[in-house]
Parts: sequence; C-alpha cells; structure tokens
Amino acid sequence: MVRARTAAAVAAAVGLVAPAAAQIRVVRPARPLTDRWQRIPVASRGSTRLGISFRPLQAAAFGLNAGETLKRLLGYPIELVRLAAYWDRIEPQPGVADFAELDHYIDAVEAAGRQIILCVGAVKAFGYPEYFVPAHHTPVPLPEGTLIDAASHRPLLDAACRFVARVVQRYRDRPSIYAWQVEHDAADPLGVEHSWRLSTGFVAREIEAVRAADPSRPILMNGFLPTSVPVAISQRWRTRGQGDSLEADIVGIDFYPRHAVAAKAGRSVYLDGSRAPWQQRRRRSLFAASHELMVCEGQAEPWEAVTRPPSEPGRGMYSCLPEHVIEVYNQCIRWNDGAPVALSAYLFWGAEYWLLREREGDPSYLNAFGRILNEP
Repeated sequence: MVRARTAAAVAAAVGLVAPAAAQIRVVRPARPLTDRWQRIPVASRGSTRLGISFRPLQAAAFGLNAGETLKRLLGYPIELVRLAAYWDRIEPQPGVADFAELDHYIDAVEAAGRQIILCVGAVKAFGYPEYFVPAHHTPVPLPEGTLIDAASHRPLLDAACRFVARVVQRYRDRPSIYAWQVEHDAADPLGVEHSWRLSTGFVAREIEAVRAADPSRPILMNGFLPTSVPVAISQRWRTRGQGDSLEADIVGIDFYPRHAVAAKAGRSVYLDGSRAPWQQRRRRSLFAASHELMVCEGQAEPWEAVTRPPSEPGRGMYSCLPEHVIEVYNQCIRWNDGAPVALSAYLFWGAEYWLLREREGDPSYLNAFGRILNEP
C-alpha cells in the first residue's frame, strides 16, 4: 500500500513537472525586428468591440504627455476605453478631492464618441504599482501574508466604500460610462511586491456601495488567466482560503501568454503555456458561465523581468514582438468559435508603449494595431 501511494505521488509529481518544464524558455530577451507582423492574417472580430486601457502614469514614465497620448489614441477607430480613478491622486491629502485629471480624460473620451469602463478602485487599480491607497488611510502598512478584510481593516474598508461611491455619484450621469470596474484583479495577489490579499468580503462591500450609487450599470470584475502550470500553482497557493465567488455582471480576462520571471547574465526565463490543454479547458469554462465576457487586458507590450518595458532601437523583446500583438489578439478572438457567447470586447494592453516605440523610430507596434482595426 505504501509503495502504491509513493508511486502515485511520484507519478503526480512527474505529471506536473513535465508540462511545467515544457512551458519554460531561457533565451536572450532582445532580438532583431522583422516584418512578420505585416504578413500574419488577422482574424475577423465579428461582434467583439475593440478598445484600450489608458494608463496616464505609464505614459508619464515613458516621457510622454498623458493628455496628448490619449488624444492620439482616440484618433484610432476604437470603441471602448478603460480608465481608472486613482485614489491617491484624487485624494492626496485628507479632505481634498481633486477630480480635474480624471474629468479631463473622461471629457476627451466622451467628446470622441467612445464608451468608458471606469475602474473605481479603491485599493487596487490597473497600472504599476497597482496599489493606490492614500498614505493617510494606511498609517501602518498592510501586513504581508494576510487577508485584508472588514474585521481587520474596517477604517480602510469604510473609506474605500466612501471613495467608490463618490466616484460613481460624480460620473453616473455621463452617457459615456458603460460599466464600473470594482478593484483590479480583486481575487489575485498583488504581483510580487506584496503578499497581502483582499478578502471577498472586503470587495463585496465595495460592490454593494457601487450598486447602491448606480444600480443601472453593470459591474466588471477581472482576473489573471494563468497560462502556465507554474503560474497556476503559484496563484492557487497564494489565494488559498480566499475564495473568488464575487457576483459580477461582466467577467474580464487578463491574458498574457508569454512573460519573463527572471533575468541574469544576458538571458531571461520566460513562461508560456497559453495553448496547453488544461488552460484551454479553464478558459472554455468561463464561456459556459452566464456572464458577459471580455478580454480586459490582451498582451500587446513586453512583460520582461523589469518594471519598465525595455525599448531598444531596431530590436523587440521576446515576450511581445510586434507580430505578437496580432497573434495574441487572433488567439482570443478565435475563442469565439463555437462558444455559447462571443467576447463582448477585447482591450489591448500597452498602447502607451506603442507611442514610445514610434517616437523612437519604430512604428511597427502601432501599425500592427492598425492592421487589426482595419479588419472587420
């Protein structure tokens, strides 16, 4: 019996290790650009709407003017723009509420005739570092390795609920608002910077506050779709005992097929299991649920082992070359084939990076994006 159990354990371990090993690549990250992006067929999107996530902080980090960047991107025939209400920028000090920056972006999108998904936060919003709580609401850092819930952090929860309600009340009469996003990757860990997590009860209270402020619009919740065995195991372990049963009208997928996890001596370690059978089964289960489904973040910029995506003249990064902008899009759009429902939207992640590349003499990322938009 002991031998049988041991053999079963070894077989299970081998069953995990073998697929994981097949999803690991160790290569030099930078490689010469090619014109391959010009020759790849573009899948027809059908009823799926296209859009972007706009990150003003990332634009600034690239040395771009955020307002001009958004204006430039609105010149493309996209239909949806995802914006975020960054709590620490709106409330930099106690008793201060400055919505001028967000007002400007919403006005610009609305004037262009596009619709908006507004991430109201409060604790997490998209764009590095993903954590935007004002310092005066967390005089003591959130404890690592724990669930942040109503019992342990009631003042933070109450302040978060007041903030999201205030944001919704300010913009609920805007016809351009399509949906509210509550938190960002609410059931996922916060990257590698922090090991604390938001409890489902904490986020549920925020959802209640948003619904009370505007019961007419849908609520979006998004999450990272693991594309490799190592990431799936890590995510499962880090969210143990947390639960993810949150009621949302729209389920958003963050899809990053290829990303670096480490770099040393001129080489990087990448994970890529986006076409593995287990991953496809998990993705199909999302289509079987009775929710509107969209890709909130379709990878369209490099994810390397550094915070700022590298941009080398004449070279692209292994994690996302210009042709991958089209290939990742094609893969997601083909999920619609034979599915009970089609993706309602596909939002590209990395638009600011495309403009950085163009400024540095490489328009290929923008042109790949343009090819997709020209395909009905």
